[in-house]
Amino acid sequence: MQPFRLHVFVCDQVKPEGVPGCAARGSGKTLEALRREVGKQGLADEVQVTACGSIGLCERGPDMVVYPEGTWYSGVTPDVVPEIVASHFRGGTPVERLVNRDEGALKDEIRGNRDRYLATLKAKDAAGALPDDLLQTIRGFQESRVILTALELDLFTAVGDGAAAADVARRSGTDGRATETILNALAAMGLLVKRDGAFATTPVTKRFFAASSPDDARAAMLHQSSLWQRWSHLTECVRTGAPATVTEMAERGDDWTRPFIAAMHRGAAERAPHVVRAVGVAGVRRMLDVGGGSGAYSIAFAQASPALTAELFDLPTVLPIAEGHVAAAGLSGRVTTRAGDLRTDAFGHGYDLVLLSAICHMLGPDENRDLLRRCREALSDGGRLVISDFLLDEDRAGPKSAALFSINMLVGTRSGASYTEGDYRAWLAQAGFVETTRVRLPGPAHLVVARRG
Repeated sequence: MQPFRLHVFVCDQVKPEGVPGCAARGSGKTLEALRREVGKQGLADEVQVTACGSIGLCERGPDMVVYPEGTWYSGVTPDVVPEIVASHFRGGTPVERLVNRDEGALKDEIRGNRDRYLATLKAKDAAGALPDDLLQTIRGFQESRVILTALELDLFTAVGDGAAAADVARRSGTDGRATETILNALAAMGLLVKRDGAFATTPVTKRFFAASSPDDARAAMLHQSSLWQRWSHLTECVRTGAPATVTEMAERGDDWTRPFIAAMHRGAAERAPHVVRAVGVAGVRRMLDVGGGSGAYSIAFAQASPALTAELFDLPTVLPIAEGHVAAAGLSGRVTTRAGDLRTDAFGHGYDLVLLSAICHMLGPDENRDLLRRCREALSDGGRLVISDFLLDEDRAGPKSAALFSINMLVGTRSGASYTEGDYRAWLAQAGFVETTRVRLPGPAHLVVARRG
């Protein structure tokens, strides 16, 4: 079987720093250039480009192999990609100066690199050294902290399309030596480019971290800085069973609330269309969005059906943010807001659909039982409750995203956690719901949908 005329494998294996490899020689940029050029030359339906692990020519990278003829290339930098695509992929003539033709020498080199690699692994194991991937995970906080500090200080905006460290420090009101140190680290991480002593943003950091971009995600990412403070108390939290401090959301200032809602809005706006398609709007005229945050879900449901009105229920500190998003969507007449506390307040009556998105994980089991009971009371006969949240496997040991989110709740709430599908089914049955189903969606969170019995 050959679904594509050519299948191109490009080595993109990441090895420990200092060890020769294609990723260290820029294979990521080569892959990006290949995919872009294949599309540009109209070959996307004929040529498949796939990233792969090591192909054994570690000192020569970036390396790639073109099948079915088995042409082995080395030194494929982005600047030669257009020539390879035009001459070889389109015209059928390989670029000879980059092709490895000596099969025997190729095998010897690959065998030698393999033997050296295995010998290195054996020596590390004999010395009791930690595996590289485990060590990298342990040290992962270092890169995270560098990025968060850069976002807190708005360094990417200060760098812009080009600036010396001294200029960035002056614009940011930061120390010159310290600023240059962190800018160098960001460049080493691939988040800035350094040329002739000046720094510039990359296309990715310019798009997502600079204030001039319409896709600026800095406000949302600052929520991670808030989480950093909480997670730093994890050891004591595990020792005592309680978070170091818990401040209820109603008591938090704008410096916490706005980044939090901004972070939630980015995720919700991306996810909302999937939820609307999965749930459907047939027969839904009145919807209640409990803890609706930015209003992304209420907006998406209202946009999907002109007959639908939504009421967003949340704290007074959150509603002005939601109202801004609703107004921007032109839906102020059909998406309304109501202030209240979802932990204690009654929700009213006569709704066809009640949505609990990213709510249940904040609460303990008893609180969730009470919440679901009040949601049932708010529904019309046959109305549906939709829970959107992380779902743990029944043994609670996975998936990783849900298990780690339970840690986030451990350090930030009194009794919150991720829960299993079985937990929700039991609580819903106790509250009087029937026809409970699970709906899997792209991403780490899924839906549990039940009907009022």
